[in-house]
Amino acid sequence: MRKIFFISILFVLFEIAMFIIVGNWLGVLSTLLLIILASLVGVVITKKQGLKSLQNLRDSIYRGEPPGHAMVDAFLIFLGGVLFILPGFISDIIAFTMVLPWTRQLYKPMIVEWIRRKMENNQVIIIQR
Repeated sequence: MRKIFFISILFVLFEIAMFIIVGNWLGVLSTLLLIILASLVGVVITKKQGLKSLQNLRDSIYRGEPPGHAMVDAFLIFLGGVLFILPGFISDIIAFTMVLPWTRQLYKPMIVEWIRRKMENNQVIIIQR
């Protein structure tokens, strides 16, 4: 828990530093417009990729295949969408890499490995109805 708290504080400090650097370079109004523009573009991309991911999830289930990778894609797109809501340049860059399909592949092995470890340690419960 301390580790997450420390990383969160560090992340916020880096975001503030980026605001100061970009604000000095572009000016206050341009910096604010850039943040708003990045968020709006990110929301549009997130919506498009999210709908595509949900369709892939439905198709996997319809074919009777396990929807594991489609669920990981949907999770990463959701997380990217949440990061777009947060104001900041670093969070927007990370969000773009989670939402765009060709860079999302960088995160998938880490997520799959994390889930695999949780399942091996019996920390995941699967409920069947």
